[in-house]
Amino acid sequence: MGGGGGKRPVAGARAARAGRIKGMSSMFPMFVKLEGRPVLVVGAGKVAEGKIEGLLDTGAQIRVVALKATAAVRERARRSKIDFEERAFTPSDLDGAFLAIVATPSRALNEAVYREAQRRGVLCNVVDVPELCDFFYPAVVRRGDLQIAVSTSGQSPSLAQRVRQDLEQQFGPGFAEWVAELGATRREVLKSDLDPATKRELLQSLASRQAFEAKLAELVLAEEGDAA
Repeated sequence: MGGGGGKRPVAGARAARAGRIKGMSSMFPMFVKLEGRPVLVVGAGKVAEGKIEGLLDTGAQIRVVALKATAAVRERARRSKIDFEERAFTPSDLDGAFLAIVATPSRALNEAVYREAQRRGVLCNVVDVPELCDFFYPAVVRRGDLQIAVSTSGQSPSLAQRVRQDLEQQFGPGFAEWVAELGATRREVLKSDLDPATKRELLQSLASRQAFEAKLAELVLAEEGDAA
């Protein structure tokens, strides 16, 4: 009896983990356009600084509210890259926000911002607190227009980073130029006079440079044969 009872907490923990994993796996992966959209960041310490830096290239309207800020955050505000208000958070800060990112040392404040965001229908991420996140920051490999995002739904950011590092080795910097070439070639194929079936074959072969060049050579030979 005693031995069987001792195993129950372990079984319960496993069941709880399974439930959490099932819930997290239902998340929908997507890339979002933030250009021109208002994003609120509550907190301006080192953690928040990293999140702000990641938002700068998106074109989002970044508004930061915090009692204190790092030198880097203040410099971004001085250069008008972000709007920074050195004060305490108020619920009205969420008015009109598309996203909210929370990174303060106060658990109570983080939870309060999250609850208020939920009430207003604003998607919110409380950094490093998965249960207070409507979305997660993935580990990202960027090679020009090629972006590969890896997420563990907040369960193990270190694993996501490890996978990202592996992908960076597999998809080197040269992929940026290649993806740009693929885009230009795709546009040329689409506006060509080729029949739809041939266009489709060429477009499907684009992912492999060798396959595309082989298909193109085949078409050239066919045209030369017809001309003869």
